[in-house]
Amino acid sequence: MIEVGQQGAFSVNSVGMEHRPFPLSFSIREAEGLWQVSAGAAQAGELVDLLVAVANDAVAVVSLETNSYLDEDWHSLRPSLIAAELGVPCTVHSLGSWASGTYGLAEEFLVMDRGLLPRFLDGTWSPYELTLIDVPADVTTEQLDELALVLGTAGIDELLLSFLGDSRVWFSGHDDCYVLLETRDPALPAAVLARLLTLLAGSALAELAEEPLSRLPEPGPWLPERLIATAPHWIGALGNVTEDLITIGLAALPDPWQLGVSFPQQADLTATLDVRHGTWRITPAE
Repeated sequence: MIEVGQQGAFSVNSVGMEHRPFPLSFSIREAEGLWQVSAGAAQAGELVDLLVAVANDAVAVVSLETNSYLDEDWHSLRPSLIAAELGVPCTVHSLGSWASGTYGLAEEFLVMDRGLLPRFLDGTWSPYELTLIDVPADVTTEQLDELALVLGTAGIDELLLSFLGDSRVWFSGHDDCYVLLETRDPALPAAVLARLLTLLAGSALAELAEEPLSRLPEPGPWLPERLIATAPHWIGALGNVTEDLITIGLAALPDPWQLGVSFPQQADLTATLDVRHGTWRITPAE
């Protein structure tokens, strides 16, 4: 069971001037024993337990921007000051001004025990640019400098983890909505897709019940694994929503979803959550 709030990614994000609900999107590709996922919509805090479960003993926060913590000039506070405000112990690795303006890098890295990451992403604030990567607990300053070099120079189509043999998961969140991640764990992509389905259903249930939180079960691994085996690119949208049943239409796409791509006229499959019994099923769309 997970809790889904009214301020989750699906609830607060919309598309276009008409403010249409943000669709579920999921794409996966495998190469070199790595899995890359692009998806939406999810906030970092809504996925943090999945990331921690596959990470090394420590996690480095390598990029962070937010409007939740601002200085007197209305600039984002340094990550270390945000961690201090939240009472999260960490070590700080300064990169200096050379990293300023480099996409995906802050001027300082935060390194914390992976178990502290949920405390850091506690839902009381919103990062709109956040990049995380796991590292060994005994990571050295030289290794962090090497990590910064890889992150700052890798090509847009290159798999970062292919250069970082000690890391198991890399996460990048944009606008507290779009998700891009790489992992060595073959089970993580299916877990992310299962979480997205639950977050979408939960956002609808919370709105219907006018409750701040709803508690829902996630589908078993069989459901997302079936979708991934059927096609690499998916889009999903809410169908019928009642207190008893929530349906999500799912359509396979020829390419990864991009902003502006509408849901096809006909869904391929329908995922249904039986709220009363706490079960999920998937059937051909009618």
